[in-house]
Amino acid sequence: MRVAVHQGPFAELPGAVAASGADLVVAAEMITTGYHIGARTHELAEPADGPTAARMSALARETGVALTYGYPESAGEDVFNSVQLIDSTGRRLANYRKTHLFGKIDKNWFVPGEEAVVQADLDGVRIGLLICYDVEFPEMVRAHALAGTELLVVPTALMSPYELVADTLVPARAYESQLFLAYANRCDAERELAYCGRSCVVAPTGEVLARAGAGPALIHADVTRDALAASRLENTHLADRRPELYRGTTA
Repeated sequence: MRVAVHQGPFAELPGAVAASGADLVVAAEMITTGYHIGARTHELAEPADGPTAARMSALARETGVALTYGYPESAGEDVFNSVQLIDSTGRRLANYRKTHLFGKIDKNWFVPGEEAVVQADLDGVRIGLLICYDVEFPEMVRAHALAGTELLVVPTALMSPYELVADTLVPARAYESQLFLAYANRCDAERELAYCGRSCVVAPTGEVLARAGAGPALIHADVTRDALAASRLENTHLADRRPELYRGTTA
């Protein structure tokens, strides 16, 4: 599978998808509306099958490229910080609601999701979904690895001065849980927040296969089951676990 990460504004996403040459394009957290938008979050929120989802489905169909995108999801009276995966035919495959809310920006406007592992199969690859702060909890990534996720997709809105997350923590998560990880950040500014870019695709070996800088970019990398199997054969973290020793230590 050829994976592309779009680090740029929503207005440029259709062109990026069309020009990507990828099987899957990953876009950032809340890319459809902006992230640090306060009360407008509820104003702009839509159902998972709303007008924006229809636009994204049409884009996928027209380009023959699958995509993931972050958006504010309305469900009754609640609003979730969500990411949706759509296949190349325009079919909605999976929708994940951010479970770990970051500070007042998230907690003032969103309800936390309650499902840790959301997955779907795309072109023979098991895709898992997390959002931004979620990946900073090793238990979340490990849960995906144990559930069979092969490529973990993480739309994010990481701001300065937290570049350490993109540069150090994300590769460590891919290595310790032996999976591919596509991390799609913003690179703009909203009010007092300056997003730091640094989007990346990381192999289960911890190798950074593609890395963006601080500005708009479209990066590419190949994800293969052969590479995943070879890494898990060499780096046996999952096989060598002793879960009987860990029970009761993660609560």
